[in-house]
Amino acid sequence: MEEDPDTYRILRLRAEILELGSAIRQLQREGLDDAAAQLLIARKRAQLDHLVKTTSTASGPKA
Repeated sequence: MEEDPDTYRILRLRAEILELGSAIRQLQREGLDDAAAQLLIARKRAQLDHLVKTTSTASGPKA
């Protein structure tokens, strides 16, 4: 069974966001600057939101 490419991208983005969240927490614990990681996670979240919206719109309402 083959997975939908959009589903794969959504899962990949979620994994990247989790990983970035962990990196941000580690940077904060160590007192280091996390601005770049915060910006990157915000961009990944926006990509995920956009992908989820376009995927749900493209598939249409389920009957």
